[in-house]
Amino acid sequence: MRIVFMGTPEFSVPTLMEIVGQGHDVVACYTQPPRKAGRGMDERRSPVHEAAETLGIEVRAPASLKGEGERAALADLAPDVAVVVAYGLLLPQAVLDIPVHGCLNLHASLLPRWRGAAPINRAIMAGDKETGIEVMRMEAGLDTGPVYMAEKVAIDEAMTAGELHDHLSVLGADLMVRALAALPRGGLVPIPQAKEGVTYARKLDKAETRIDWSRPAREVHDHVRGLSPFPGAWCEIAIGGRNERVKVLRSSCADAVAAAAPGTLLDADAAEGLLVACGDGGALRLVQLQRAGKKAMPAAEFQRGAQLAVGACLS
Repeated sequence: MRIVFMGTPEFSVPTLMEIVGQGHDVVACYTQPPRKAGRGMDERRSPVHEAAETLGIEVRAPASLKGEGERAALADLAPDVAVVVAYGLLLPQAVLDIPVHGCLNLHASLLPRWRGAAPINRAIMAGDKETGIEVMRMEAGLDTGPVYMAEKVAIDEAMTAGELHDHLSVLGADLMVRALAALPRGGLVPIPQAKEGVTYARKLDKAETRIDWSRPAREVHDHVRGLSPFPGAWCEIAIGGRNERVKVLRSSCADAVAAAAPGTLLDADAAEGLLVACGDGGALRLVQLQRAGKKAMPAAEFQRGAQLAVGACLS
């Protein structure tokens, strides 16, 4: 089949590679335009852009698909289907109508739960025990279309957003090529989403990344792993007489009962992680931390440099 691929981040790349590997004719890759990033503010092309060029596929990076010119250019490609994986741009109905078999979207949740931009992070931050990856037919609404295929995935209580991201990315690539194999022979049956249980995975906001130690330990733990490794949950710690912003990348819930104020360091022996009081009388062990400008490190290594004392306050 003639396929137009639309995607932007690293999550999208395995699906593109798998589609090409299965012998499909990817006539063009659409991705978001290069963005300025880094200290030098150099323009960086998206992971999909880089992968497509390596594969010798034409890359198109329009700022929008709303104009008649862009729609005409897409129509000229005469695609049988468009495959959309975390593209990040709105597809107007006029664009959705161009491919013969419509637009198939790979979405990282079990719809209708976690429609929207950050389903992986939100599932973990909410303490969900299960999520999944689905192939759905796109409609004009936000992730409202019927589902063709799905795979469920258990979320281990220690799993981070980064680990779930990588797992779903690979699983989703396999699911999409199976869907494409079934599509031309009429093997995909659209299943409408349930009207109950709709939740929205809003885009992550920097304002919500700071750790609130007054929350129960389990909620703080889910907050930490749901933001790990990026953008990272953080707190301020006085190190060497100066407050530093420190990211917490891994944690574990402790059995200890805390009689101290939330955010108080209860145990400075970091062999199993720094023990910090939380708001429910429980405590959390900080297992992996990262000081600004430094690499992520186990708690024991962090403590050798920080030299925190019992009673220190994390805010």
